[in-house]
Amino acid sequence: MTSPNGLICFTNCLLPTEDGALVQQDLWIDERRGVVLDSHKTFFQRKERPDRIIDLGGNILSPGFIDIQINGAYNFDFSVYEGDDEAYRAGLRRVAENIVETGVTSLLPTIITQERSLYPKLLHLLRPYSAPNSATLLGWHAEGPFIQFAKRGAHAPQFLVPAKEQVKSFEDVYGRENLAESEDWLMAGDAQDAVGVRVITAAPEVDGVMASVEELVRRGVVFSIGHSIATTDIATAAVQRGARLITHLFNAMPQLHHRDPSIIGLLGASPHLSSPQSPTSSGFPAAVAGLQRVPSLVKRAAAQEGPKATSEAFDDVQTPPQTPVLRAQEGFELGLQKGKVADLAFERPFYELIVDGIHSHPNSVRLAYSAYPEGCILITDAMKILDPNLKDGVHEWRDGKRFVKAGDKLYLEGTDTLAGSVVTLDKCVRNFSRFTGCSLGEAIRCATFNPARCLGIERRKGTLRPGADADLVVLDRKGKVLSTWVGGREVWKRSE
Repeated sequence: MTSPNGLICFTNCLLPTEDGALVQQDLWIDERRGVVLDSHKTFFQRKERPDRIIDLGGNILSPGFIDIQINGAYNFDFSVYEGDDEAYRAGLRRVAENIVETGVTSLLPTIITQERSLYPKLLHLLRPYSAPNSATLLGWHAEGPFIQFAKRGAHAPQFLVPAKEQVKSFEDVYGRENLAESEDWLMAGDAQDAVGVRVITAAPEVDGVMASVEELVRRGVVFSIGHSIATTDIATAAVQRGARLITHLFNAMPQLHHRDPSIIGLLGASPHLSSPQSPTSSGFPAAVAGLQRVPSLVKRAAAQEGPKATSEAFDDVQTPPQTPVLRAQEGFELGLQKGKVADLAFERPFYELIVDGIHSHPNSVRLAYSAYPEGCILITDAMKILDPNLKDGVHEWRDGKRFVKAGDKLYLEGTDTLAGSVVTLDKCVRNFSRFTGCSLGEAIRCATFNPARCLGIERRKGTLRPGADADLVVLDRKGKVLSTWVGGREVWKRSE
């Protein structure tokens, strides 16, 4: 059913705001242009009112969910290319058309570590794509191959590489055209007025990676720290150079140590240590040298006969206890106003959480959110067998490996190594509200506005502000998906 004049009013509903509140308010959209409207301007200046009124019965009308790390779904793996462009595109369409049942209206297909010759083709095929009745493919997320061997998780070790020639190494692997500056990259695609995003997950301590961060960011790439054993100094230096995100927090990184909190510690970055007059006596070069003087970090990992049968979260090398050596600072101003926190010299990075109750304990989820709620992003990290209707059991993956699915748990067969997840993003939202005790509106923010802001697309996605894309999901008051809208049109509705 369409509106005669193209305008639709959703009424009797709760709208999530960008700060996580839920407010009772109507929402007007233009289904012809696929955008959210300013109801006052439409009524008083255009002298129009919606011909179609939809009463949502007190339910929640949210921006559509955004999944910025998903490896595949509905029996399609974004990392597998079998020589047929059309078959690959058909797989992309199948995921985009089906995933709307989970409330996702935008996603970022993620490529895990590959044989390097495949990257240019895969990333070219993963240009932004949108079509009626399906979720929007925003671009690509390359997770590897510039990651730490000791934290490789399920990534194939034989394909890991350093960036010895810095940015040129990234161009040689991913393809120069795929790392063009944002405007040139978007113009080379077919989609008009597209929202385009590129994310690279890499370990800043790997040879040549740190020196590449600033140039990659300048070209419009979102740099994410992940699969890394970076110390606090190295992780902080990466953020100061433009790193904007942490890949699946707690997993594939050193665990929190009180003397060197490493990557996780960025959530609680101290103004004392982040200032230009940082009192730490060891800068980035010294930190790297210190890391290189700990031969056990890499040697112990390299000596393994094969994948260690443990979770990424616990497949850990010992975190070196490197308490910063502090020196007195003369003239350092102390705050006198209650409740005012000193400014940081840099913005803390966003961080991803897989909230399936498996990858991170509920206490860890709440601890991270309490430290930095504005940076929290919910992801699925889902694999090809993500399908709400799929039964438990053994399923084929790739390269002769198989998954074992048990509820929301997903392991490599014969090990207990976590291999992504099969949780849906709407379930992550519900879990997150339960695990942290936050409101449903605050949980929704972590799957909508926060990821959009991290990717720099918050004017178009993840929001209900006028002019934004009318990508919407209707939820009941328990967070269950009732219907999904893309570009102002209903694309999925739960069966009665």
